[in-house]
Amino acid sequence: MWGVSTHNRFVTLNEGIEGQWGEVQSAYQRRADLIPNLVATVKGYADFEQETLTRVIEARANATSVNLDASNLTPENIAQFQQAQGALKGSLDRLLLTVERYPELKANQNFLALQDQLEGTENRINIARDRFNKSTQAYNSAIKRIPASWIAGIGGFEPRGYFEAVAGAEAAPEVSFE
Repeated sequence: MWGVSTHNRFVTLNEGIEGQWGEVQSAYQRRADLIPNLVATVKGYADFEQETLTRVIEARANATSVNLDASNLTPENIAQFQQAQGALKGSLDRLLLTVERYPELKANQNFLALQDQLEGTENRINIARDRFNKSTQAYNSAIKRIPASWIAGIGGFEPRGYFEAVAGAEAAPEVSFE
């Protein structure tokens, strides 16, 4: 009975991770869906550097092409996914900094609304990643505890990967309007 109960607890924790992963993917998809509207708005209001817009579009395409299935959340796969998403966030940050040169765009209501949506989406992404990491921690802890680890080994329950801070995340980005 204990073995069955332990196995079922692992299944429940594993399903929790997969549910949280769905939230993470949903938050990233929301950001990817907002980007074409942001790019179109910026194009419409500014004589803009095409290279900056091209980088955002390419980074979005790359980020949406990295698909990670909830059943294969290894640290390596999560790092690859996070790297693609980090490149997209970096290009968006550069776009928003470059926009500072265009006062008529900064005052445009459509642009301001999109900027607010992106900010809210970044907050959602952060919350979803935090919840995912908490679910992963609970699961990983449960499958490593003795004697439950014996059931985990028999049942094929493997540790899952975490979202980790990207290299250089501890340093504040440099803001320059030159």
